[in-house]
Amino acid sequence: FWVMVGALADLAERSQLFRIAPSRSLRRLMGLPKTVWSTAGAHFGLGVTVLGIVVVSGFETELITTMQPGDQTELSGYTIQYEGERLLQGPNYVTEHADFLVSKDGGKLRTLASEKRNYTARRMPTTEAGIQTFGFSQIYVSLGDKTPEGARVVRVWHKPMITLIWLGTVLMALAGAYSLTDRRMRVAAPKQAKKQAVGQAL
Repeated sequence: FWVMVGALADLAERSQLFRIAPSRSLRRLMGLPKTVWSTAGAHFGLGVTVLGIVVVSGFETELITTMQPGDQTELSGYTIQYEGERLLQGPNYVTEHADFLVSKDGGKLRTLASEKRNYTARRMPTTEAGIQTFGFSQIYVSLGDKTPEGARVVRVWHKPMITLIWLGTVLMALAGAYSLTDRRMRVAAPKQAKKQAVGQAL
């Protein structure tokens, strides 16, 4: 939050926000160089990414349980219902495909699919976790092995605010790209090189 507020405070300081007339402050703000805007955007994006990392690291929850078709389990306010599974044939693998219904606080049901694949050529099993996004948070569901009773081991993660990590990264990338649209950033290096060449000739 400190990094994000600092980025906005820099823009407010440069535009003299709340110290001069709003119209003049807006003109100053719009007249700022592109490098100033890109710097503020990159720092704000960094703050967003760090915020996402901290929240996920501190508040992530996990549940490992066994489920049979029709069973429900709950994690951090989310309800996960196991609908059942079926065996499917992929291009070069056989997969145990399981369907789940996920809802938050009794809201709208969303479908989530998780798979346990076995690549026949290499005889290498892999797990494809199902992911469902709720706002800035995500629910991950991974299939485990079957128990002797026929139930399926299911692993569920709730990762709050995890999409902020990617959102902040996108903001930083866009800010960097925007800085390259500043003509001074594109022509300064060639001019400097030319001056050095002239100096060496003399």
